[in-house]
Amino acid sequence: MFILGGAQTDFARRWGREGTHLSGAIKEVLDLALQDAKVDVADIDVTHVGNFVAGEITGQSHLGGLLGSVEPALIGKAAARHEAACASGSVAIQAALAELTAGFHDLACVVGIEEMRSVPGQQAADALAGAAWRGREATDARYAWPFLFDQLMDAVEERQGLDVAHLRAFARQAFDNAKDNPFAQTRGWTVTEDCFRDDPEQNPAIEGRVRRYDCGQVTDGAACVLLASERFARAWASRAGVDLASVPRIAGWGHRTGPMQLAEKFEHATDVLFPHVREAARDARRRAGVAREEVGAFELHDCFSITGYVLLEHLEIAPPGRAFEAIEDGRIARGGGAAVNPGGGLIGLGHPVGATGVRMLLDAARQVTGRAGACQVDGVRSAQTLNIGGSATTAMSFVVRA
Repeated sequence: MFILGGAQTDFARRWGREGTHLSGAIKEVLDLALQDAKVDVADIDVTHVGNFVAGEITGQSHLGGLLGSVEPALIGKAAARHEAACASGSVAIQAALAELTAGFHDLACVVGIEEMRSVPGQQAADALAGAAWRGREATDARYAWPFLFDQLMDAVEERQGLDVAHLRAFARQAFDNAKDNPFAQTRGWTVTEDCFRDDPEQNPAIEGRVRRYDCGQVTDGAACVLLASERFARAWASRAGVDLASVPRIAGWGHRTGPMQLAEKFEHATDVLFPHVREAARDARRRAGVAREEVGAFELHDCFSITGYVLLEHLEIAPPGRAFEAIEDGRIARGGGAAVNPGGGLIGLGHPVGATGVRMLLDAARQVTGRAGACQVDGVRSAQTLNIGGSATTAMSFVVRA
């Protein structure tokens, strides 16, 4: 299916302070996506919204119902919200993809959205903890996710050894890449070397060994993509005088789910900790007919530096147990042949949970069409996303080509 266009909001904004309601953010990003794709809103057949915790944080649920209120042309059109923790946006994309593939619709709008900064940090953390199994894991933690991903650090260290210097180098690259991204939450931050040391002032511990600059950013943000069937895309390209071969498309997808608790997942480990995650990534490449070596850019889910580090193995950028090599030899840098998060990822760009999967797909589409601006990786023809929900419970991957 073809990606005709898309847009995202500035992830540095704080919607509560500026008085922006979720409805206003949806309207804003939808209008920008329509302008980018050069399609009329009336052509949209269906909208899928990815969101995790709007009800808990803002009190607003039933987000699909907002579409007809913000855009009268969508009254009477199908719309629904999808939730899969941090993979909510990708699940919404998958729902749209399935409908287009089945021939139910010809033009689908996918919006990912999350407002996270309008409540105190502890309240946001408690809402996000619902992606773990409440009452069974992280029961003594103040912040559930840093606590659980600290356990992931322990598991990696026990299996293969772990030098936290590699995690700090991964995080440093994320912040460096974000400097070039006009949408990144941290683009204007002053980040010093002390931010990547065990400095209690500049880089305080959050839970265990997970420190402030190891963490993805709590973010208000929305992203939108417009996905089209081949029939619609051909007509659209003909009208616009566009070569359809130059339009980015979702060439492959992968969707796997593991058990809920992190400890349960460890029981199923093989040569990698999360075999179902690796299979999701492999499924996407297999369906796309693309070898790993043909993928020039990756948007991977670095909710913490340890997550990004581990996913290097699951994407097969590095062999099992050798993720540190991909950091040391520079292969994941923009010019390294397997560029990881060239726009900053969740650590540098920001992580509005429900929007992340949609933003990843949009950035992948920009990369393969040479529209990524200062974040562009040269020569990318295939890009891959890997978006996880919970402690890698839900794993979703897309391969985008042009």
